Amino acid sequence: MLKKKNTTTTTLFNILRHTTPSVPKQHSPLTFSSHSNSHFLHKSLQSPPFSPKDRSFHNPTWFYSFGYLTFDGKRLYSKSAESVKERSSRCWNCHAVHESTAAAPFLVCDSCRCIQPVDDSVDYFEIFGLSKKYDLEGVNLEGKYKDWQKKLHPDLVHSKSQKERDFAAEQSARVIDAYRTLSKPLSRAIYMMKLDGVEVDEEQTISDPELLAEIMEIREEVEEATDSESLKQILSKMEENLKSWSNTFATAFQSRNFEEAQESIRRMTYYSRVIDEVVKKL
Repeated sequence: MLKKKNTTTTTLFNILRHTTPSVPKQHSPLTFSSHSNSHFLHKSLQSPPFSPKDRSFHNPTWFYSFGYLTFDGKRLYSKSAESVKERSSRCWNCHAVHESTAAAPFLVCDSCRCIQPVDDSVDYFEIFGLSKKYDLEGVNLEGKYKDWQKKLHPDLVHSKSQKERDFAAEQSARVIDAYRTLSKPLSRAIYMMKLDGVEVDEEQTISDPELLAEIMEIREEVEEATDSESLKQILSKMEENLKSWSNTFATAFQSRNFEEAQESIRRMTYYSRVIDEVVKKL
């Protein structure tokens, strides 16, 4: 009887250790080994649908990859959007001076409409004119994203110089990364922690016995679900759990309790993974 219990515990541990993605050292999709008993926890994640070809994206640096989201580590630093002072920037083409603020980052020159090179001091929140806060409810992020792409998309500058086309490709790619990162509660949480210089240990195993049991139960439910109604019920439950832990993260982050914030991220990671797999099966 004791031997069977130990075997079950080992199986639970092996399943759980794959529910949280690790941070790869290179810019590549995350890949997990495949086991028949934990199908939805071990799928290979897809590469980003947009993969910039510009050579400036291949400078020696490190990347954070989470699913199809990629954070350029060279551009992550600790600062608060509220504390950003005005920065004077000069257009590379017409030399007009632009006062860049958090609400109006200098991506396109107001005078000659030329696209500017990427400013590494501008974070993803500033790109959309937002203060650095977790709760983005009511923010029309998609609208802001589309507005930028109307100005920055490389197709719009196909007749311009190679220099400006390169700037357009880089700026457009960064806006895409910013939108995808901020539009999801999990990736937004990870990004905010990294902006504050806090590394998220995505490999740390959750040892809570109750969560271990829940993982096994939900895994079996997903594998055994044969109709859309059952899958929708699982999806609804997982979305509620994700929202609950998302609220926990927001409270912990605001109070600078980074240990609790990281724990919330690990829980959110698991529920997000289940949601993605259920959506694929629907």
